[in-house]
Amino acid sequence: MHKTNEYLIRLLKENEVIKFGKFTLSSGRESDYYVDMKRAITNPFILEEAAELVAESIGENKIDKIAGPALGAIPLVTAVSIKTGIPMLMIRKSKKDYGTSQLIEGDLNEGDRVVVLEDVTTTGNSLKDAIDAIQVNGGKIERAFVVVDRAEGALENLKDKGIILTPLISINELR
Repeated sequence: MHKTNEYLIRLLKENEVIKFGKFTLSSGRESDYYVDMKRAITNPFILEEAAELVAESIGENKIDKIAGPALGAIPLVTAVSIKTGIPMLMIRKSKKDYGTSQLIEGDLNEGDRVVVLEDVTTTGNSLKDAIDAIQVNGGKIERAFVVVDRAEGALENLKDKGIILTPLISINELR
């Protein structure tokens, strides 16, 4: 990567994306800090910087789709799609029970090479679910990126699935 993540780290700190105190995570576990990525990805400067870092990492690789799980990753997926001109996919947590009942929104074709994005990972379970949905529907995962990794197992859990997850920032860089 030519760009560094130092500016992104500064933006996250200045915008108080990391909060310290007593928090319950989506897993139900208690934590002494919270990564408020919704605060980050709704800020156009943070979103643009994260998208720039991902777009540069993708570089000239042949990628057919940019994907991510709803809701947290969608602003980043959208920003990277706009920067690269690569169409996007939105992966729902579960099939909707109306309309087309799709788990994947967007056109995923058999053999499409896909980059998957996430805003924050702890164990990586929501990212694994999104990856499973893409693979079951014929997509091939080329790379996976996360803006902030909480360093609590996501990298290892995805590696067990044969997926290399690249964090733009590890939580240890934000403390």
